[in-house]
This record gives sequence, structure tokens and C-alpha cells, in this order.
Amino acid sequence: MIGIILTLYAVSAGAALAGRGGLPAAGIVLNTWSFGRRATEVAWETMQRTGSTLDAVESGCNVCELKANPEDCDGSVGWGSHPDSHDNVTLDALIMSAKQMSSGAVGSLGGSKRAISVARAVMEHTQHSLLVGPAADDFAREMGFRTVSLSSNFSQQQYLSWLDNNCQPNYWVDVTPDPKSSCGPYSPRGQSELSEKREEKVRLDEDHDTLSMIAMSESGEVSVGVTSNGANHKIAGRVGDAAIVGAGAYASLKGGAAVQTGDGDVMMKFLPTFNAVRLMESGVAPGDAVVQSLLPIYQFYPNFSGAMIAVNPRGDYAANCFGFSRFSYCLNRGNGTQCFDMECLSTVDKTNII
Repeated sequence: MIGIILTLYAVSAGAALAGRGGLPAAGIVLNTWSFGRRATEVAWETMQRTGSTLDAVESGCNVCELKANPEDCDGSVGWGSHPDSHDNVTLDALIMSAKQMSSGAVGSLGGSKRAISVARAVMEHTQHSLLVGPAADDFAREMGFRTVSLSSNFSQQQYLSWLDNNCQPNYWVDVTPDPKSSCGPYSPRGQSELSEKREEKVRLDEDHDTLSMIAMSESGEVSVGVTSNGANHKIAGRVGDAAIVGAGAYASLKGGAAVQTGDGDVMMKFLPTFNAVRLMESGVAPGDAVVQSLLPIYQFYPNFSGAMIAVNPRGDYAANCFGFSRFSYCLNRGNGTQCFDMECLSTVDKTNII
């Protein structure tokens, strides 16, 4: 794998996607995608006001969850955005604090806009780590969250257009009728061989659907948060990486934090953010930790799309991406919010694989 490592590292270094200089006196906030610029600003302001990194990532993610227009935040994060295969908008979210290694998450939440706030309630008011589906909505009501519809004219129009296109694309395999030309209902086609190479979905650049955030205070306290609609037209009931600790995000006081975005159903199999943080715990630099955590995914899924941001306890940070044509992220270290755009690696020269 030496050839791939060198190729990926060259892209990262050439694009100036890393920062050093020690943890700023006021801390650092990082998040995926430039549509989250306002989320970065709100998270930073919250951390300076309350001193809490948990408050910071919650309030930052709330920006997209409570957006006024369903087409804001790229039209792919928060209420009123991407519908599932039953024309419902459902949300996944995760919040984690490294201070006590505590976390909470919700999946397939269908009745509350503030998914990450419900996830925080799971963390603070239960002994569980993840609640899903209608029962998660029941929990949200018990915790005082107002029940609302997450659908919008925008999401319903997307659903109708999808139906008109014979439900393309979708996420069914090995079923009948042919999911490439039919809306179903489906039944198993027959016993499938797990050893067979299945066709990978090509993820569109506009199919972002996740805001992932890191907040680290001047003392080194760190929290992460993720909020997501999940894949556009996902099969109803699907829960993605945004709700899974170590997949969508991970943090530790010794290693720092990492967050990701991309092909969640692929990436969650490899727990890349957990791997990146563990590597940083052992002294690996953030840029190398990101690359080494993405490489195993490429070995099995060379067409996947994914991006990751990582920061160590000293405040050194790095970002890298694969498969997307471009990836953007935002940063605030005390001198205003800046957003950066980078070109992603889409292929690896197989002649370099050793």
C-alpha cells in the first residue's frame, strides 16, 4: 500500500489542507462543507460565551436543523430536505464528549427538527447510546421537544420526481422486480453470494446530507456532533453513519477528534473516525491519520466518496477526501470563520499499488 499512501499524501500536502501552530488561546471549531459557515460561526460564539464544547457543537448543528428554508444548508441537511423511499424526512444525529467518553445518538427520527439536541438528551438522561425510529420520537416528546412534520414542498417534489423516474436511484439489490427499472414492492430474488462484487453507487457531489463538527476549547476539552438526513431516497428505516460512534465522529482527550462525511453505508463498516483518533493517540499526525483511515476503505470500495477532518490535542488539523470532485470545510481559530475548498482524489494509479 506504499504507493497509495504516497499518492494521497501528495494531494493533501499540495492542497495545503493542514494547519499547525498549537491550540489557539480561544480554541478551534471545524466542520464539513462550506454551507455550514454560519454553523461554524454560531458554534464558535457559543463556545466563547459558555465555555462548553458540547454547547458549541449542539448549537452549530442546530443552525441547519432549524433553518428557515428547506433549501438552505445545501438543501440536503435538516428538515424538509432529502426524503426516504416512503416520502418521509427522517434525521440521524450524534453528539459525543471526550471529557467523560459519553455519547448519545438518534436514528430515523421523524418528528423533531433538533435531532442533535434529542441525541444530547439521550446522552444526559438515559443509560443508552442510541434510540431509533418512532420510539425515539416518543422519547423526544417526553423530553419536551415539540413534534412537527419534517416534510416540505421541496422534499415532496423530490419524492414525486423520483417516482416519475421509476424510483431511480435506489438502494435495493438482489430483489425482484428489477430495482434498476421498477419501484417495487420487492421480494428476494434468491440467495445472494456475499463474496460477489456488488455494483457500487456513484455518489453525486450535491448529495452531501451531513454536517459534522468538532469543537475544542483552550483547555483541550473536545466534543463532536453530527446531523444528517442520510442518503437521498434511502430505504425507509435506514440509519447511517451519522448516528454511529466511531463512524460519523469520534473524540478522546488523548487523541483529539475526527469527523467524516460521504458514503455512510460504506464508511461505517470501517469506523474511520475511531481509527483516526486512535492513530493520533499514538502520535500520528492528523494528515497521516486521515489518510491511513481512508485507505482501507479504498481497498474494498475503490469508487466510494468520503472526506474526513481530524484535529489533535495540540490544535494541529488536517482534511482529506476521496471520490468527490471537491470537498469544502470551515474553520474558526479565533480570527474569524474561513472556509476552504479542495480537490479530491478520484482515482489511484493501480500501477503504484505495492
